[in-house]
Amino acid sequence: MSTSLAWDERYQGGGFQFGDAPNEYLRAQSWRFRPGMRALVPGDGEGRNGVWLAQKNLKVTTLDWSPVGVAKAKTLAEERGVTLDAQVADAAAWTYPEAGFDLVAWIFLHLPPEDRAAACRGCVRALAPGGLLVLECFTPAQEGRRSGGPKQRDLLWDRAIVEREFATLEVLELTEGAVRLDEGPRHQGLAEVVRAVLRKG
Repeated sequence: MSTSLAWDERYQGGGFQFGDAPNEYLRAQSWRFRPGMRALVPGDGEGRNGVWLAQKNLKVTTLDWSPVGVAKAKTLAEERGVTLDAQVADAAAWTYPEAGFDLVAWIFLHLPPEDRAAACRGCVRALAPGGLLVLECFTPAQEGRRSGGPKQRDLLWDRAIVEREFATLEVLELTEGAVRLDEGPRHQGLAEVVRAVLRKG
């Protein structure tokens, strides 16, 4: 995997690269969440999604491989008066506890195929029966747009990847298409994404 230094540099400055509000698709699923649910947010960067889930009274663990991002996540949690277990960790190599979570929020986490597969296996393992996985990622149709996302094609997602990586989960929602993003300076404008809500049986 590439080093976290590039992300450290992005997160060094003031402000939040993707805003300090939660991802809109994750927010739209809030009717599915209950206080006390155990939530995991891999690749949570500066903590916007994890902190928001903690504000909804979920017990939240977030992972990011950027120490700078994790430090900002901890500060944001303190400012908002919530508890957040924010860990510096590689999502592809973290030890996922079996049935340890009721929710996984996989929001714009783009990894090389082998690392992606390892992290997906970990997340499936970590979901308790009945647990939910909420996902939003960029698709190959995003190439050439300036509204965010990785430039390397093999980091992008599509419907088939969701179905393959999470084949054992029940599909509650799975859509692919254009949405308008307004998430900090790095996610602005029309974007092509795949969105999914999946459930472990």
